Amino acid sequence: MNAPDTAWGQRFPRLFLPAHVGYANSDVEFVLGPVDHDLVARLHLVAVTADHRVLVSSSREGWRFLPGGTREPGESVHDLAVRELLEEAGASLVGELDLFGAHVSVSRNVAPYRSHLPHPRALWAYAVCRAEIVGPPTCPPGGEQIVDVQALAPAEAAAYLSGHDPLLADVLDLAVALGRVPSHPG
Repeated sequence: MNAPDTAWGQRFPRLFLPAHVGYANSDVEFVLGPVDHDLVARLHLVAVTADHRVLVSSSREGWRFLPGGTREPGESVHDLAVRELLEEAGASLVGELDLFGAHVSVSRNVAPYRSHLPHPRALWAYAVCRAEIVGPPTCPPGGEQIVDVQALAPAEAAAYLSGHDPLLADVLDLAVALGRVPSHPG
C-alpha cells in the first residue's frame, strides 16, 4: 500500500485489509487510484441520482448490493456499467464513469473463472457514476433476480448494505469520504 492509501486503510481497515475470498479462491487487496481497464473482471457502481441518492438493489435471495457484475466477452468497462445498471437497477448511465479503486485479485485457480477474463491477476473495480432510473430492472435469465431497487441517501444506503455486504458499504463510505459522492441528498 502506498503512503496515501495508508491513511485510508486506517480509516477503512476492513476494506483495505488483504484477504482470501473463498468463493473465488483469490487473494485480494484494495487499492486506490487509476484502474487498468484491461484487467477489470468485475465492476460495482456507486450509482448516484440527480438528487444525490445512491441506488441499491436487493435480490430474490435477500442479497443487498451496489449494481454490478462480471464482464462479458468483448465488453468494454463502459458497456459493462451500462448493462449492469439496466439489469440490476433499471437505470441508465448519465455521463462518465469515475473508477476510483479496485480489489486486486490474484486467483489461486489454474484457470480463469471464465476464459475471457484476465488471469491470474484481475481487478474487481469500483466506480461512481450518475444514473437515472428508466424502468424496472431487466433481470435477464441467469442473472440476479432483483426484487427491489431503492434510491437512498448515502448514509442510509451504506447502513442498508452493511447488513449483507459490509465491504460494499465501506466502498460507498469511501467514495463519500473521497468527495466523489455528496454526503447528503440535494
